[in-house]
Amino acid sequence: MKRKLSIGFAVLGVILAGVAGYLWWQASQSGGPPAFARANGRVEADLVDVATEITGRIAVMHVQEGELVDAADPIARIDTKSLQARLDRARADVAAAEGQVAQARAVIDQNEAALKFSQVELERASTLLERGFGTQEAVDSRRSDRDADRATLAAARASLTAAERQVDAARAVVLEIETQIADAQIVAPVRGRVLYRLAEPGEVVASGAPVVTLVDLSRVYMEVFLPTALAARVGIGAEARISLDGINLVIPAHVSFVSPDAQFTPETVETQDVRADLMFRIRLRVNQDLIERNIDYVKTGMRGTGHIRLAGSDDVAWPDGLTLTPRPPLAAGD
Repeated sequence: MKRKLSIGFAVLGVILAGVAGYLWWQASQSGGPPAFARANGRVEADLVDVATEITGRIAVMHVQEGELVDAADPIARIDTKSLQARLDRARADVAAAEGQVAQARAVIDQNEAALKFSQVELERASTLLERGFGTQEAVDSRRSDRDADRATLAAARASLTAAERQVDAARAVVLEIETQIADAQIVAPVRGRVLYRLAEPGEVVASGAPVVTLVDLSRVYMEVFLPTALAARVGIGAEARISLDGINLVIPAHVSFVSPDAQFTPETVETQDVRADLMFRIRLRVNQDLIERNIDYVKTGMRGTGHIRLAGSDDVAWPDGLTLTPRPPLAAGD
């Protein structure tokens, strides 16, 4: 009797649990799928290492950490005294090579005149032979002189070509050194803020060594991670909002990147439970016009929350606290 009673209670417990589970499922389904996703993140930007293309000693550093620079602004300058000396010598080599060209052209002029004269002498000797006043020996001698002058002229022309190539080579050296001198002026490739100053005046840096690291303020974004179920409903270009910790401010953004690879993923995924735990990296990019208007207040590393409108929720209004003003500033008083 006790055994049957305990079995009855067990069956009743299973039925009640099933009913409770169904009611929970029905309640969760009545609300429909979520319209927005949210996740924590921080404001980031791409880092740009500004490096020197030549080896040399730093003469001047133009920037300090924290300074804002525009593209093409001077960052540093490498000492160019040795390069200037090489440039002066290379220019002298160009002048010398051009002198060789002028000399080769003068020799060609002389050889052309000599060839013309020997050709006339050959024709005169041939005419005398035809009239019976000359000898074959005289004709052969004039022909030999003409052929020798022709060969000399060909050699002179070859020398001119070689001299002209020497000028080209010398000018190429000048151009190379002038390029190195130009490269000694290190400029900012993008608009950004100096994050690290990596070299000081007097230091010798190798080619390719960075002298500063810039925060590229043309690419400011927040990266967040969403589970598979939500990431599947995030589209490129989707509307987003960024709210920063400690600041009563909502920044407009949009989804610019969804990682094709899940994060925190084992090499082989076999079960549904594990697949549900996969996270995808999503980048929310801040509108550039907003960055430009508030460039002095843009700082990376600030923590906050990213909010993303999911697919199928275009007609759903943003929740309270995430609406935008007509011109949302990044800082009070903008």
